[in-house]
Amino acid sequence: MLKQTFMLGALLFGLTACQSSANIANEPVPLEGSWHIEMVLGQATIDYSPAQLTFAADGKLAGNNSCNQIFGQYQQQGEQLTLTTAGTSRRACVNALMMQENKVMQALPQVTKAKLDGGRLSLLSEDGKTVLLLSKLKL
Repeated sequence: MLKQTFMLGALLFGLTACQSSANIANEPVPLEGSWHIEMVLGQATIDYSPAQLTFAADGKLAGNNSCNQIFGQYQQQGEQLTLTTAGTSRRACVNALMMQENKVMQALPQVTKAKLDGGRLSLLSEDGKTVLLLSKLKL
């Protein structure tokens, strides 16, 4: 009888552990704050690049796409994430930053999911590829 009670307890404990893991996977990734863009579409950003994204608590998105300021909105539900840019400033920069800016603007609408791992924020496309890799800025 003791063995059966132990087995039943272990089974129930295992099931509750699985349940809590499923809830954690569905928790929203903490986005709020400013993040430096380290990599875009598989390519490292230029050293000391101003490329960054800022996620506000009210769903506003702002930042710098390497050359120009960007602004828009984001929507998050669990790990699911949608970024919508509403506009940018229109300055010219050196060619390298302009090319990087184009990649950032191509990457933003591809984002469908956010994943936080080791302090880095990966913004993923529908097929699970990292389109933007970000690190939290210390302000």
